[in-house]
Amino acid sequence: MKFRALQGVVASSLFAALVVAAGCGQTKTSGQGNANTVQVAEPGGDHSGWWCPEHGVPEDECSMCSTKAAAEFKKKSDWCKEHDRAESQCFICDPSRFERFVTRYEAKFGKKPPTPEDNIRKTDDTKWD
Repeated sequence: MKFRALQGVVASSLFAALVVAAGCGQTKTSGQGNANTVQVAEPGGDHSGWWCPEHGVPEDECSMCSTKAAAEFKKKSDWCKEHDRAESQCFICDPSRFERFVTRYEAKFGKKPPTPEDNIRKTDDTKWD
């Protein structure tokens, strides 16, 4: 009887650990960028460092990964409704905006940043790295 109880505790603990592990990870805003947007887990990508490689901006300022950052940009009326991100971070609308972030990355790491994966024009074959 004690063995079955122990099995239940172990199974419950493993299940809880799996739920926590599956829930860990960076979040991404979905929806049209209103204050009630839902956060969904973004597959892949390393969001543990200073730089957001998917979007080409510092991680804590990334309006596409951080609902807090997004809210701050919206409060300043710095928002691209068409692409659901901060206007100042929308390299789809204006690829030259990325240069400001390139300069910051170079100052910190001494080299060019990787090309953003999800924040460039799909027809634009510009490479920054």
